[in-house]
This record gives sequence, structure tokens and C-alpha cells, in this order.
Amino acid sequence: PWVSWCLLFTDTALSGEIGTKKKVKRLLSFQRYFHASRLLRGIVPQASLYLLDEDYLGQARHMLSKVGMWDFDIFLFDRLTNGNSLVTLLCHLFNVHGLIHHFQLDMVTLHRFLVMVQEDYHSQNPYHNAVHAADVTQAMHCYLREPKLANFLTPSDIMLGLLAAAAHDVDHPGVNQPFLIKTKHHLASLYQNVSVLENHHWRSTIGMLRESRLLAHLPKEVTQDIEQQLGSLILATDINRQNEFLVRLKSHLDNQDLRLEDAQDRHFMLQIALKCADICNPCRLWDLSKQWSERVCEEFYRQGDLEQKFDLEISPLCNQQKDTIPSIQIGFMTYIVEPLFERWAQFTGDTPLSENMLNHLRRNKAQWRSLLHKQHSSSRSNDHSGQVTGSQEQTLNKDETP
Repeated sequence: PWVSWCLLFTDTALSGEIGTKKKVKRLLSFQRYFHASRLLRGIVPQASLYLLDEDYLGQARHMLSKVGMWDFDIFLFDRLTNGNSLVTLLCHLFNVHGLIHHFQLDMVTLHRFLVMVQEDYHSQNPYHNAVHAADVTQAMHCYLREPKLANFLTPSDIMLGLLAAAAHDVDHPGVNQPFLIKTKHHLASLYQNVSVLENHHWRSTIGMLRESRLLAHLPKEVTQDIEQQLGSLILATDINRQNEFLVRLKSHLDNQDLRLEDAQDRHFMLQIALKCADICNPCRLWDLSKQWSERVCEEFYRQGDLEQKFDLEISPLCNQQKDTIPSIQIGFMTYIVEPLFERWAQFTGDTPLSENMLNHLRRNKAQWRSLLHKQHSSSRSNDHSGQVTGSQEQTLNKDETP
């Protein structure tokens, strides 16, 4: 019944583009909540609501029964929920983990907050959108179930992990921090060029939490602690801090001094879990992984086109003429993904999930290398000089042994 209610309620989201100004977005949102609440009370709203076909509800419900499986197809789930994968998934996971009962959360208020979060993602972004947030949340759910971690987690840890995953990229503009800095964006000034996007994601999340009053019934010191820990988790996703976290994780693992009974150590591993969830695309099945790779590169290329349009230096990885998808992905897997997931596997103790992820990662990397060689061969046949782009040559010459 809960899943059916959640799926039905979630599908009241408006289709199409929402206004650019937050006030307009909020106004439309509250209109929708009003109609949805009347629907729940059995009053038929004057404005007709499009509801999902029962076949789609059944398929979405079936998918949710397998939400802990690593082959979960978030793209299919998003279609089955009419573009409401994030809200539907979070409603379900909050129920599965007993968080609604434990924290005495109001279901309508929870839904209202989750709709606010989902709507603050930009659907026009190829990658940093609500589907990415849902994908990261599903991965986070899988990681929270790993025995090494699950045996020590409190309800607060679980709620923080899921909320941080859901909101970690909220209101992402589709461009990176260097772009915001060099265009003198007000957010860069506000956060003094440090973790600009991550600070914005966190502050936006806090604003929505307070506006929704989801946690208003909890003691003030509890909500303040939740807000601060959410910030610490979301800020950990800054890719510029990757080495900082890797060095610290390696030290803990080498010294075997992680004490998960300690709240601080649990929080650190939640940060690592969120970092893994955020960049787990190369560890998914090839068909899913490839879609994500194409989406993120499309977003890079759009930034490069913007930079070219405004006579700015094109950022690394953003030049479609030089930076190919295979070369970008091979570099990303080699220098960012592999080091993190190998340490994660060391932490979890080579569980079936960790082994599965590393196997996918190696197979996907081999696929991209094969595609890169095909591009290389094609470019050589078209260019008798045998020249290849700098990024291709650099990637081909590197030692790629996992």
C-alpha cells in the first residue's frame, strides 16, 4: 500500500519546464501539494491529474522490490515513475529502513520535501539531474547494506546517508567550479572559490529542509547536528578533495584503526560511501555505464561550447574536437575511480558487491580502450599522416593495467 500511495502521489509532478525563478517554482509546487492533499482526502480536484497506468505502477513496484540489486536500471525506473524516480525511491527507502517510524516523520511533509529536492535539479542537464541523484541514492542504499558498515549504522547515519545522496548535486548549473570562478559567478564570490558547488548544494538542501519543516518536531540541537553532518557529507563529494580522502582511508586501512563504534569513524566511512556512490557509473553494467558516460561528456561539451561562445579558454575535457568520450572515461577510471573502489573493496572485505563492481569496472575500461583503438585506427585511415589527438595519444601510451 505504501509503495502504491507513493507512486500515485509522486506522479502529481508537473510536466515540462518549471519557471526559472525560485518563487515561481515554489508557487507551482504548493499548488500541486494542495491538489495532492485533497486527492488523499478523497476530494476530486478540479484540475485533472495524470496518474500512471496500473501496468506501470506494477512494474515500478516490482523494481522497488529489487532496489538492493546492483543491476537496478534507474533509467527504466525513471520512465516507469513518469520522471519521478528520486521522490519515489526515497519514499520507499525511508520506509524500508524504518526512518519514518523512528523519526516520527509526517508522510505528506516528507513527500513535499522530496518534491522540492527533485524539482531543484535541472532536468535540462544531461548528467547532473534528478536521475543522477536517484542513481547515487540507490548505490548508497546498496553500500549501507554492506555488512562491515551495516552492523554499526544508526538510524541517524542511514537517514543522513540517504538525504546526502539525494541532495548532493541539487541546483547544479551544469558547469563546473572553474567555469563559475572565471565567469565571476556570484556563488564563487560567496564561497570564496572553495567547494563552490558543494557548498551551494548543501545550503540549498538546508533551506529546503527548513522550508518544508520536515524535522521541525525534533529538538533544535538534533536538527543543527543533522544540518552540519549533511554539509560534511556533501562537501566530501568535491573531486578536488579526492586525494585527501584517499590518503586518510589508506592510513586507516593500513593501520587497521577504524572503530565503527565511534561516530566520527562511521561518519568518515559514510563520506567514503557517498564518494563511491557519486562516481560509481563505471562500475555499473556496460549498457548503464555507457549511457552515463555519454551524458557526462555531453555536459562537458556544452560547457566547452559556452566557453568558446564567450571567448573563454576551453576547460580540460570540454573540447569535443580533442577530448573523446573513450579517452575521458579511461582517464577517469584510471586516476579517480579505480583507486577509490580498490580501497572500498579493501574496507568491505571483498564482498560479492565489491567484487562485482571491480569486475564491471575492468570490463568497461577494456570496452572503452577497444573503442579508443577503433577511433585511432579510423583517424589514421582518414589521415594519412597518422596523427592522433593529444588526448588519444596520451591515453594510449599510459600503462592501464588495473
